[in-house]
Amino acid sequence: MVEFETVKSSEKKFGTNNFLEIAKKKAKTDDGENEFLAISRGFVAKDESKRYTKSIALPVDAEMVDFIKASLDEVMA
Repeated sequence: MVEFETVKSSEKKFGTNNFLEIAKKKAKTDDGENEFLAISRGFVAKDESKRYTKSIALPVDAEMVDFIKASLDEVMA
């Protein structure tokens, strides 16, 4: 069984009920732990619960984070 823990997260709402979440998460199993970055898109349902529709998981790695930052700057220029 895998247990997930959110270490830290940041969220930005957009549109009517949509949000983008960037989070550092930890997956825990009997064999150990693994940290990863999750970029997720979702919406807030009528009952105020969060529903996730799309997500991507990336390694927690300084080189990967630098690549994402540089790529965002490049495509937005």
